[in-house]
Amino acid sequence: MKQDRLAGIISFFIGSMFFFPSFCLAGTDNYINLGQSLPLSSCIPFACMLLSIAFLPLIAPNFWHHHFGKIAAFWAASFSIPFIYIYKGLALYEIFHILLADYVPFIILLGALFTISGGILLKGTLRGTPLVNTCMILIGTVLASWMGTTGAAMLMIRPFLRANAYRKNKTFMVVFFIFLVANIGGALTPLGDPPLFLGYLHGVDFFWTFNILPHMLTACAILMGIYFLIDRHHFKKENVSIPDDGEKKPLRLVGIYNFLFLGGVICAVLISGMIDLKEVSTLGVHRPAQDWIRDLILIGLGIASLLATPRKIREDNQFSWFPMIEVAYLFVGIFITMIPCLLLLKAGPNGSFAFLINSVKAPVHYFWVTGILSAFLDNAPTYLTFFNTALGSFYAGMTENQAVPLLMTEKALYLKAISTGAVFFGAFSYIGNAPNFMVRSIAMEAGVNMPSFFGYIVKYSIVFLLPVFMIVSFIFF
Repeated sequence: MKQDRLAGIISFFIGSMFFFPSFCLAGTDNYINLGQSLPLSSCIPFACMLLSIAFLPLIAPNFWHHHFGKIAAFWAASFSIPFIYIYKGLALYEIFHILLADYVPFIILLGALFTISGGILLKGTLRGTPLVNTCMILIGTVLASWMGTTGAAMLMIRPFLRANAYRKNKTFMVVFFIFLVANIGGALTPLGDPPLFLGYLHGVDFFWTFNILPHMLTACAILMGIYFLIDRHHFKKENVSIPDDGEKKPLRLVGIYNFLFLGGVICAVLISGMIDLKEVSTLGVHRPAQDWIRDLILIGLGIASLLATPRKIREDNQFSWFPMIEVAYLFVGIFITMIPCLLLLKAGPNGSFAFLINSVKAPVHYFWVTGILSAFLDNAPTYLTFFNTALGSFYAGMTENQAVPLLMTEKALYLKAISTGAVFFGAFSYIGNAPNFMVRSIAMEAGVNMPSFFGYIVKYSIVFLLPVFMIVSFIFF
């Protein structure tokens, strides 16, 4: 209890000490372009939100487990209260915009996929040997580009965990699952990952992303090879016997009608990007009507899956709502505290990130800068920022309809660098891509000892991903 109280006092002290002074540095005038007026110190709440995710589960696990929603709300308030006090209506608009245009669709899509995939159960005898595990990760990686990294991850993670329930060391398995199924596997089509879907909405041909197939195959081949060797090493070292439950039962899927609901999710997302309806204003935030229609359809598909799937299937699937609740609470804090980071990024050379934007010249720069920012910020707006940076650098004065086809052909290397950086680096941290944190939460519910936020980066991302990204960068950029 003393430890929990101490963590709360430290959090309150940090918030009260830093955030009001941080915003006062920006002055008290209402600026039209907030990205040009916000100081770099306005990103402190976001940094503290990440530090809370990283350290509180280690130093005060009981406090974190029972109060992570309150902690997220605290950091969100630490940013939003002084932000609204100084910028008033402009600040309210930015907060409503990120909640209605980004957070709500994000949670609805994630919730629909989580609910529907939880109704699909793989029955039968399946044991996680190195070869079987590698094949399961390969299947998930292939599916990711066609049903989205979130859909593939939610579909495959539970069977993967059950197959390896008898294994002693499962942490590295889930980490490589996140690397491949939840991220890099989604690089092949706009359905795979949100940044590529944004590119599709802005004129990039649907099948253009097949141009980064060599990049994806290179990264996947290296990581899958490393995974197989590590898994084989641990399998021999553990010296565990494969459980024999008597007669082997054939593999079969139960609740396969949920694949129809998954197909409905994919169609709803795809069609929402193909039709163009009038915009609807909600609390001053303008969103296309098709986006609201898509969100309502996704909610309906999730409810339909709940009604159509017997409770026994979800119980056998060890389905619970906690991973979804944890992601919803934490990411509302992440999205709100992320606002100044995104505004500074969008301000380009006129904001506090000018030193970074102005240094991006060659394809290799686009790959690394887009990637590193995508690892810790929302990779969709990061992709769009550098997509527009490239258009402005090479085709200033042209309309988007004129410039994008030229970017896909004359300057294709730059677009490949932006696309691969945004998708690949989503694997670098738990918050780099939507399914990462959820896979972690589901794995922890299943008893897997997952690394902390920085433990994941230091022990796995830097050791395994960074060399792979260097190889991709050296070969292709």
